[in-house]
Amino acid sequence: MKHYFYYPFSYLTLFIYLIFFFFFFMFFIFGIPYAFVKLGMPPNLAMFLFLAAIVGSYINIPIKRLESKIPMSPKGSINFWGLRYQIPYTPHTTTLLAINLGGAIIPIFISLWVFVSLALHAYYMLIIKSIVAIIIVAIISYVFAKPVKGMGIALPAFIPPIVASLTAIFMAPENPVAVAYISGTLGTLIGADLMHMKDIEKLGAPVASIGGAGTFDGVFLSGIIAILLI
Repeated sequence: MKHYFYYPFSYLTLFIYLIFFFFFFMFFIFGIPYAFVKLGMPPNLAMFLFLAAIVGSYINIPIKRLESKIPMSPKGSINFWGLRYQIPYTPHTTTLLAINLGGAIIPIFISLWVFVSLALHAYYMLIIKSIVAIIIVAIISYVFAKPVKGMGIALPAFIPPIVASLTAIFMAPENPVAVAYISGTLGTLIGADLMHMKDIEKLGAPVASIGGAGTFDGVFLSGIIAILLI
């Protein structure tokens, strides 16, 4: 079960994320409720889900197994853009395709919540702008995402939040928070992970998790930066 439940980063990275989240909560506590109003989500629920995303990065929900064209990489770690990613142990000779709870399921749930909220308030133009922004972030994420042997698909963490934020500010100054969050999360998952599915069987990765190691950073930071666009 270790290839289903494992933390994709070093514990130092986990500590940094928790400290970042703590200061994010402490210094912006008075602005956060207004930002979550922009998302159409109760602040307490949103803060819980953001914290749950960190914990949920440990959980990979299996989808299916893929035949690998090269031998499985041994247990260890890989450095990519200054971050150390863990390669879990697996007794199998196939790649487990999974979806990460914290890096995919929770962000998708929040994004769908935001979409429904925009529709209920008849903000149809914001919905259109969000879809366009998703396409932009997905294309750029696809270009910068790289297949990494033993790990899966990896994307520099700062690319999605920067692109999503700039796109949202330019396209939707009336509500950049919602557009930045939706495009930064869904655009990253689509462009980095889904559009690179064809490369998975060539990497010898024990686990290839949608929203997991390699793209979790971009998804999580996109959410945090989006909230700061109040």
